[in-house]
Amino acid sequence: MRWRRLASAAALPYWLLAAPASAQESQLEVAVKATFLVKFAAFVEWPVSAFESPTAPLTICIVGTPLGGIADQAAQGQSVSQHGLAVRHIAAAARGDGCNILFTAGTAQQPVAGALDAVHGAPVLTVTDLPETAARKGIINFVLRNGRVRFQIDDREAAQDGLRISSQLLALAVNVGAR
Repeated sequence: MRWRRLASAAALPYWLLAAPASAQESQLEVAVKATFLVKFAAFVEWPVSAFESPTAPLTICIVGTPLGGIADQAAQGQSVSQHGLAVRHIAAAARGDGCNILFTAGTAQQPVAGALDAVHGAPVLTVTDLPETAARKGIINFVLRNGRVRFQIDDREAAQDGLRISSQLLALAVNVGAR
């Protein structure tokens, strides 16, 4: 009898850890997306005019998203070429606001379409997290496939915005809109 109580008591912490599994998966998904967001910078080439100087920071702007502090941590101490990475949390995207990468999940103040319109044609890598069936997405769009975070790439849109995406990154995408 005492053995059963000890076994039940020992199993309790595992049950408590397993109970919020969906919340843990959600946190893992957010962490993976934030890490991808930061890593994308190394696989994109911006025109020289996209930066104030050869050593100006590469700025990742985030509008309305739970990626928050996780993206900040992922970018800390990172650099691409001579550009250190900086993360800014903004209420709304605007042309000429210094964003090189824009992640938008949309807000009441600025829906996703509004953020995409604001930087359309500028050398800004737009990243969204929309259903695959959404009519309009960013240059890169996160999707879930078989429980894994993957992404689609619209290489045609990237070219129109003056960006060149590495063939290595294009090969990892689940769907590529060709140039």
